[in-house]
Amino acid sequence: MAKVKIKQVRSAINRPKDQKATILALGFKKLNQVVEHEETPQIKGMIDKVSHLIEIVK
Repeated sequence: MAKVKIKQVRSAINRPKDQKATILALGFKKLNQVVEHEETPQIKGMIDKVSHLIEIVK
């Protein structure tokens, strides 16, 4: 599987509980943090759910 790097660029404050939980499940602890995951269908779904809060890093 390929790796995907994602960066949190917007805060999870004032977001629904499920979006906050998804951000935490992806491993984000603070803003502008970059995390790397295997590109599985589960991770792709999580990325799609909070795509307005994160960006893909090359």
